[in-house]
Amino acid sequence: MEVDHKILIATSEGLLAQDRQIRTRVMISSIASKGGENQTGGYNPGARKGVELFEDFDPVELGRRASGQAVTMLNAGYIDAGTMPVAIENGFGGVIFHEACGHSLEASCVALGQSQFAGKLGQQIANSKVTAIDDGTIPNGWGSINIDDEGTPSQKNVLIENGILKTYMIDKLNGRRMGMASTGSSRRQSYQYEPTSRMTNTYIAAGEDRDEDIIGSIEYGLYAKEMGGGSVNPVTGQFNFSVMEGYIIRNGKVCEPVRGASLIGKGSDIIMNIDMVGKNVARGQGMCGASSGSIPTDVGQPLIRVSSITVGGR
Repeated sequence: MEVDHKILIATSEGLLAQDRQIRTRVMISSIASKGGENQTGGYNPGARKGVELFEDFDPVELGRRASGQAVTMLNAGYIDAGTMPVAIENGFGGVIFHEACGHSLEASCVALGQSQFAGKLGQQIANSKVTAIDDGTIPNGWGSINIDDEGTPSQKNVLIENGILKTYMIDKLNGRRMGMASTGSSRRQSYQYEPTSRMTNTYIAAGEDRDEDIIGSIEYGLYAKEMGGGSVNPVTGQFNFSVMEGYIIRNGKVCEPVRGASLIGKGSDIIMNIDMVGKNVARGQGMCGASSGSIPTDVGQPLIRVSSITVGGR
């Protein structure tokens, strides 16, 4: 899939600006079948590039990765529901911060008091190990932009620093409501939508914990290797996410695969419960839908440990 998006912005403030956003994405889906049952695996990398994206990825290897996930889940058992520690892998694992917390940090919610984090600037809202960033300036990042859809230059916004809420993602209209300047976060799918505050490339920054120590610290829990989709209420922060590929951790070791797992909780709780943060940040790509349409957003994190979360199962 390749998109060439041309943008022209002319405002009553006298601003005339334009941008061109090219993005390409590879979408791999694999289905494994046995005894009338199907399981799927997928991998969908993308970037602000043209067909040169294929210099970064081997399609054959992508297919093997997706197929391996499908076969693994086809032969997996079910997890028992309960509250337990969970290790969430890097890359698209960052979708849990994007959904459970990121939307609640957008000014479109905050300015109207419809956010779990409204009125909490300067307060500790996360574990001191958590630093979260929205950066629209990452070279070739899937969610990167030169200017936002109000013509404001994109920038790197440190949302949470060592657990302290530093700023929100702000567009001009909601910035006026809040008495704060735009952070270059106004986005929309096209001219058919009104722009509002949205994420670009949002990720949890690298920490100091080693991956082996994170896994080794869990006596019994879940290793969420690959996250799936989910839903969230930005007012309350309540979320529910599926785990596409998961494994039981026993005595500090990753053991058998399990299917049917989901992560259930509240955004303000989960970021307080992130008590170990790894060093290796990776990012994953997705499309985010909201009031201003569907836009490309990038999520990311290193391997993290959530000390306690409700795991749905059977």
